[in-house]
Amino acid sequence: MQGSRFKLLLPALSVILVIAFISPFIVSSPFWLDNSVLVAIFSLMALSMGMAYGQAGILSIAPAAFASIGAFATSVVTTRYGLSPLIGLGLALVLPMLLAYPMARAITRLSPLPLSIATLLLSLVLELAIREGGEFTGGYIGLSGIPTLWFAPNLVSMHILGWLLVALVLVLYVNLTNSAIGRAVRTARHDPLRATADGVQVPSLLAVYFALSASVAGLAGWLYAHHLTYMGPDSLTMHVSIKIMLMAVIGGASTFLGPILGAAFLTLITLYLPAAETQGMIFGAVLILVLLVAPNGVLGTDWRRILHGRKRKSDVARVQPAVGGGAA
Repeated sequence: MQGSRFKLLLPALSVILVIAFISPFIVSSPFWLDNSVLVAIFSLMALSMGMAYGQAGILSIAPAAFASIGAFATSVVTTRYGLSPLIGLGLALVLPMLLAYPMARAITRLSPLPLSIATLLLSLVLELAIREGGEFTGGYIGLSGIPTLWFAPNLVSMHILGWLLVALVLVLYVNLTNSAIGRAVRTARHDPLRATADGVQVPSLLAVYFALSASVAGLAGWLYAHHLTYMGPDSLTMHVSIKIMLMAVIGGASTFLGPILGAAFLTLITLYLPAAETQGMIFGAVLILVLLVAPNGVLGTDWRRILHGRKRKSDVARVQPAVGGGAA
């Protein structure tokens, strides 16, 4: 029993240990602390993509849209009405769920493509609504003066808070995946007829899981808004959603730590790329390379099996000429 509990906590403990090791080296650098917080935020969005696509098989192109809902919700209530960021946190968690559930509930009966198109349209409509929102959303100017979190007023505390939230989401995600609900979701993804025969309401279950993933993205948007203290119409666009999708796919969307690895990798290499055009070329090249070498992502691929298979092929190639020579 204790071993199974430790196994459930292992992904979160791994993240905490890595951050505890890295923190002393970056704690005196505002640049690296700021980027660490951004990696934590993108990790939350990538985990949202991992839940929706890696586990439930729902290809969403709107993790940034759900994050934007959470970000603008907390931005509006804190700047326009002077409410606590904790109220904004509640809205950031609930509003994306309320939007994601009925949308998925109506479309998951169909093939995965309609839901992907619906999330794409959601991103475009939301971007337009933010730009045309006038004073309420800040319009084309955006909302500035978003308050920092009173319990995380500086970069060091935001760094700690961001990764604690990642660890917390990982614990909940791992336990949910290994619960009866998680097993039902996997069955519904790979064999919907069997899941239906087992008494699972497949459309409702997948819609609930998709709504939970949207809530995680809303949490990332809440942290994003209070970290940057500004939200504009170009802050969390469809391009960010595509970037998040690349993070999850490259790291391994079906694994727990893969989306975090992908988020760290793409965020850090972005620092050393000179222009957006170069970033697109590098991201595309990395994606093609990963899909060719490791279709399930870096952490989702059984590297021992691949290396063992290549070793066996090389052994066979060496043996065959020897056998042929003996026959001659």
